[in-house]
Amino acid sequence: MSLWQKHAIFEKNSIILVIGILIVIAIGGLVEIVPLFYVKNTIEKVEGVRPYTPLELAGRDIYVREGCYLCHSQMIRPLRDEVERYGHYSLAAESKYDRPFQWGSERQGPDLSRVGGKYSDDWHRDHLRNPRSVVPGSIMPDYGFLEKTDLDYDHIDANLKTQAELGVPYTADMIAHAKSDVVIQATTDSPDAGDLTKRYPKAQARDYDGDPTRITEADALIAYLQMLGTEVDFKLYDDKANIR
Repeated sequence: MSLWQKHAIFEKNSIILVIGILIVIAIGGLVEIVPLFYVKNTIEKVEGVRPYTPLELAGRDIYVREGCYLCHSQMIRPLRDEVERYGHYSLAAESKYDRPFQWGSERQGPDLSRVGGKYSDDWHRDHLRNPRSVVPGSIMPDYGFLEKTDLDYDHIDANLKTQAELGVPYTADMIAHAKSDVVIQATTDSPDAGDLTKRYPKAQARDYDGDPTRITEADALIAYLQMLGTEVDFKLYDDKANIR
């Protein structure tokens, strides 16, 4: 039987053709899905990456809620022009606690993977109030209402508990201190700042929004922005051979 005659079986019998299509799709699906069961073995282990503090996690939720990801990516590709502009290319491990992750390539504004510590808290406050005051020509909307809105963190411990059930290594101690850690991190010279850094290494504790009498959504968002890209010592990952 020639190859043509074998192929004709599929063309003349719709049921056999459908079965053949389903078999091919199943094989293709398995090829794509099976490797995902071993993904933990393929993501590099990077020293310094930790779960978000309760305040940073609340800030990240605000970041997602306000759609900041629609104009700002958090993924620097290993391309020379991107590395020279934004910093070291992104490592997969940096996003292992993100749900959902903030990758992408849509950039109405700059990538924010390495924005932590690049600007002062004052700059971020001015930028949220009136983006044009610090970046002339910016098309970013005003977010001044964030510093006027008290942060709702009554259920932040439940948030951490849910994250823990999804695999984020929040301990029982972290969950128990979630609400108090929000207050500690949003307070300048808090006597309990040392306890916070024991639970979350390199966590920055201070008043972010300029109003020490309240904890606002601006406190949380700025705390989140100020930690982006600050956890990993990229001198240990200086691999210029991988930059195209």
